[in-house]
Amino acid sequence: MNFELVEIPSLSGDCCQIFSILIEGEEQTLFENFAEEYEEEYVDEISDMYNSLKFMGNEGGARPQFFKDKEGSPGDGVSALYDHPDKMLRLYCIVYGRVAVILGGGGPKPKSIRAWQDDPKLCREATMMKYISSKITQAIKDGDIKITDAGLSGELKIIDDYGD
Repeated sequence: MNFELVEIPSLSGDCCQIFSILIEGEEQTLFENFAEEYEEEYVDEISDMYNSLKFMGNEGGARPQFFKDKEGSPGDGVSALYDHPDKMLRLYCIVYGRVAVILGGGGPKPKSIRAWQDDPKLCREATMMKYISSKITQAIKDGDIKITDAGLSGELKIIDDYGD
C-alpha cells in the first residue's frame, strides 16, 4: 500500500504539524473520511477534536495529555486522540514528540466493548495505523523522513514495493 503524509494547513501551526494519510488512489485523506462519516452523529465530539488539534498546532504542541498511548501493540506508536469518559469516538493517530501528529481514521467505541480488537471497524482502523506507523518508522530509520524541532520533513510519500 502506497500512501502520502499530507499536512492539514487549517490545523497545523508554529507549534505542531498536523498530517493525515492519503492512500494512493483515494481522493480524501483518512481523517477527511473519518470526519465526514461521523460529523452528523457526533457533532460535538468532532468539533472538540478540531479544537484540540488547532490548539496543538498553534499554541500548545502535541502534549501527552491529549492522547491515549499504546492503542496498538507495544512500540508501534499508535495512540488515540484522548476522549473524555462520556465520549465514544476514537481517532487513531501517530504522535512524534510535540512537533507532529499524523491522523488516521477511527470510529465509535461503545462502552460495552473493552478493547478496539473487539470491534471490527476499530480493529480495521487501528491495524491500518499500526501498518502505516511501521512504514513511517522504516522511512525515518532509512533517513527518508527526518524529525526536527520544526516537525517532519523529507520524502513524505511512502512507496511500499513489498506491501499489499
